[in-house]
Amino acid sequence: MALYAIGDLQGCHAEFMALLEQLRFDPAHDRLWLTGDLVNRGPASLAVLRTVRSLGSSATVVLGNHDLHLLAMAWAPKTVRCREPELQAVLDAADAGELLAWLASRPLMHHDQELGWTLVHAGLPPQWSLPEAAACAREIETALHERPADLLGEMYGDHPDRWSPALEGFDRLRFSVNCLTRLRYVDADGRLLLGLKGSPDKAPRGAMPWFRHPARATKAERILFGHWSALGYLAEPGLRCLDAGCVWGGALCALRLDREEEPLMLPCRGSRRPMG
Repeated sequence: MALYAIGDLQGCHAEFMALLEQLRFDPAHDRLWLTGDLVNRGPASLAVLRTVRSLGSSATVVLGNHDLHLLAMAWAPKTVRCREPELQAVLDAADAGELLAWLASRPLMHHDQELGWTLVHAGLPPQWSLPEAAACAREIETALHERPADLLGEMYGDHPDRWSPALEGFDRLRFSVNCLTRLRYVDADGRLLLGLKGSPDKAPRGAMPWFRHPARATKAERILFGHWSALGYLAEPGLRCLDAGCVWGGALCALRLDREEEPLMLPCRGSRRPMG
């Protein structure tokens, strides 16, 4: 059995299928971990959802910010300021209900005790230990199951921007959603700097990638994430970023986890212009 982790697909179905062919992926024996953001920006979000869902238990997916935005368009439309045209085909599909229900049942975080790897879409704030991160992820998953419209309607916004165990209600859920699906930078006090998106060499003074905060509680853990196309593939001790910017004309990245190998990078034509 081979286990591969693959970066953000963002509607790039043709590239996904080409990558699986190169990997000789066999869903009867092999397994995939996907970093989330299955949809949006690329041309074939509907096909991506159908394909990944058809893989059943051979594919583990964590939710990304674009996946949650699709759910909000469907279930909390009055709170959505920007209705992404690439996602309308999903909402108009005959099997939209089944696809959305399947997507909403995906976790926000996945941990494999035997392998020692944890999968998230974006990041973890420096204050969270791994058990705290898992607990906060479960709180979001419970809210998404029990009161999806309320959660999706309240998740937008950048505050609160610093963790406190005393956070309650939607403030607590919004903070956790932002960490797990939007985080890139923090400051020295561990505050989320959600407005920053560029590469670390262009970061303003005082901003640092979440994984380089000196007091990060998860330094001893091994974490896989995506979300940060400007960062690209990153390999540091205990860290792998797998978003190589496929939709922007970069590459779709696959990393084998059950044994040490160099990542496979499938060059992508891209359906969007690279961000400046």
